[in-house]
Amino acid sequence: MTTEGEKTTASAAPPGPARHTTAKRAMVGRLSWGLADQAASSVSNFAVGIYVARSLGVTAFGVFSLAWVTYGVVLNVSRGLATDPLVVRFSGVPGTSWRRAVGRSTGTALDVGIALGAVCLLAGLALGGRVGPAFAALGVMLPGLLLQDAWRFSFFAAGAGRKAFLNDVVWGVALVPAMVLAAHGGGVAAFVLAWGASATVAAGYGYLQSGIRPRMSQARGWLREQRDLGYRYLVENVSLSGASQLRAYGLGVIVGVGAVGAVRGAELLLGPFLAVLMGLSLVTVPEAARVLRQAPHQLGRFCLLLGGGQAAGALLWGTALLLMPGRLGELVLGDVWHSASQLIVPITLGVAGAGLGTGAAAGLRALGAARRSLRSQLFASACYVSGGLGGAAAAGTVGSAWGVAAATVSGSAVWWLQLRSALRERHRNRISEGRTS
Repeated sequence: MTTEGEKTTASAAPPGPARHTTAKRAMVGRLSWGLADQAASSVSNFAVGIYVARSLGVTAFGVFSLAWVTYGVVLNVSRGLATDPLVVRFSGVPGTSWRRAVGRSTGTALDVGIALGAVCLLAGLALGGRVGPAFAALGVMLPGLLLQDAWRFSFFAAGAGRKAFLNDVVWGVALVPAMVLAAHGGGVAAFVLAWGASATVAAGYGYLQSGIRPRMSQARGWLREQRDLGYRYLVENVSLSGASQLRAYGLGVIVGVGAVGAVRGAELLLGPFLAVLMGLSLVTVPEAARVLRQAPHQLGRFCLLLGGGQAAGALLWGTALLLMPGRLGELVLGDVWHSASQLIVPITLGVAGAGLGTGAAAGLRALGAARRSLRSQLFASACYVSGGLGGAAAAGTVGSAWGVAAATVSGSAVWWLQLRSALRERHRNRISEGRTS
């Protein structure tokens, strides 16, 4: 199905090569907005990470990183239940269907933020110490953070990447005065509150952009209708982010909280490339779904080009980091640089492996092959935790990074094997349907 705008374009475009060129230009345009949006988002996240690292030192930055990975788990719960089914089933549909689905999807995201935010708040109050206030602050800010993310995916499902980009720009602008105020607070919790409050401002702007009110009361109906995809995507997403969280917590226990800060610092060095990777991830599933509808025989090639391009980009960026002068690294990360610089090679290889796997993951999502996708993610997550913690026990922070790199490459191979099987299964089913008819 297509939106009214897409129907008009299709009918106006001449047949043959010209029409094919028009479709490719439209795809490039949507991908470009995805990259621009993620660039805006990642610049904000990168600035926050660098500011906290330089202001509070490696140990406090480790505390901030624990709150960050916890947010990642909650975010993936919200995406699995609310926005992943939206992107798979309501990309390029008529406007009325999209608006109705977005109201229920964003309402579900807001409900998840309130429920899990309360859990984080109570956990933070119970923990106390250095970690507790950061988790309590995260709990207060989760509803706004999750709603802002839900608006982004809603806009990309409609092919309106420009609106998602503007929403993230608003977040970045609001973040500047919030960070200035947080600097006077002097603690990790103040930075978490500033980060979440600015996201809440952007979430409010998302309502003004769309004119759609989140329907929290209809969340139960949305979950019931999307349960065949939503619950599998929930398990898949949580296994991904949960593995990262378990690795972070385990690394903190085995090596120390400073090791968590070192890993996060190395990831920040890869921030510009990760912005590209995450920006593409916003639009790869909608685009793969469009390829499947319009030229299904091209889906495998699309996924291979997508994954291979991301892996190559990660390797090039990692090589550039290795050539970066140490003084520049110290300028960026301060005291975190020395420990983070030792992890550049293994983390680069891990990101390259993840980039290769995302191509296959996009294809499985577009095919609606939730069982195969879940199977792949569970295997990859198990490898990630065992590699990260086993490596930490054997060789500290550096060993953990190498263990994760090996696990990510292994997981990527499984993703591609599952995609190949899914494509063959679909081809056999189409042949059988043709014989029956």
